[in-house]
Amino acid sequence: MNKTIRKAFKFRLKVSTETNQKLANYAGGCRFVWNKALALNLDRLNKKQPILRYDALDFWSKLWKQSDEYGFLKDLPSQVLQQKLMDLDKAFKDAFDKNQPFKRIPVFKRKGQSVDSIRYPQGFKIDQPANKVFLPKIGWVRYRNSRKIVGTPKNMTVSRKGKYWYISIQVEYETPEMSHKSTSAIGIDMGVKRFVTLSDGTFIEPLNSFKKSAEKLTTLQRKLKHKKKFSKNWHKQKAKITKHHEKIAAARRDFLHKKSTAICENQAVICIEDLKIKNMSKAAKLKNVKQKSGLNKAILDQGWGMFFDMLTYKQDWNGGMVIKVPPHHTSQKCPSCHHIAKENRLTQAEFVCVECGYKNNADVVGAVNVLTRGLSGASL
Repeated sequence: MNKTIRKAFKFRLKVSTETNQKLANYAGGCRFVWNKALALNLDRLNKKQPILRYDALDFWSKLWKQSDEYGFLKDLPSQVLQQKLMDLDKAFKDAFDKNQPFKRIPVFKRKGQSVDSIRYPQGFKIDQPANKVFLPKIGWVRYRNSRKIVGTPKNMTVSRKGKYWYISIQVEYETPEMSHKSTSAIGIDMGVKRFVTLSDGTFIEPLNSFKKSAEKLTTLQRKLKHKKKFSKNWHKQKAKITKHHEKIAAARRDFLHKKSTAICENQAVICIEDLKIKNMSKAAKLKNVKQKSGLNKAILDQGWGMFFDMLTYKQDWNGGMVIKVPPHHTSQKCPSCHHIAKENRLTQAEFVCVECGYKNNADVVGAVNVLTRGLSGASL
């Protein structure tokens, strides 16, 4: 039996000055249409009127194209504007979906503060031997080839990070259902001092890419404050800060890929806590503000959410599974006698059961409890 897999291949584009300007104009046009349509719906919400859905918003975008004031939208491919309106429509659906845990009303996109992106659902072409892609209304653009694209291309997204443009090609392909080469299972406990602790007692030290670079980043930002805003030197300094952020993100992403791949290749079943990371990283309102701020930074720096996503899709590729378990009491329950008490964990690192005297590292205890809880509802 076959299963369908979706995968993305990302490459850096080699753009000319002219192409760079066109892509910037397209991204700006998409941002304009998002903001214009969002303003329409926010006004309707304020007046207690039903919001406009995609079809109505698309109708308005066609009117804007025909106007003298917004005629510049004619230069953009229709499909990229339609994709942006579909994104807005979905954002509003999610905002009013009771099942969405982090629902919120969409916000305006500001130049330089949001990711510039353009999505092509059709009309693009790929020439792998020549390492180039065809973008509607732009033409052929070369890219830095790092691996072979496998599967049927479904859509293509062009995005900008810093001064570079990247292309992400989402493909779809059929692959036989496979069984994982391993039959073992592991429980994972996430932490700040230890990035990951496994139920077999091994652990992974955190990379903390942002923390390591914080001092240099602070220096760069301090220099920016002394530049005249929007001057040539201000833009140069801003570019240095952006580049430094990109290096931090690339180091984090590389670290997470390597560690998640190693775990997924060796474990058929991975049990993790079903952590609500957005809730965990919310700012403290009254008590322990400084301590909570440090914890939030550490969680976001280590990329827990990205790590969980990588484990999930890589296990799907490998024929394994990821089991999410409720996180309550995993660090307070004794794996030996199952007694639950806050007193079992009096320090961050040490677990001593007050009932039976069982001792172990507290993170290992958490990982063992996660594994036990996960396997109680699954069989190898």
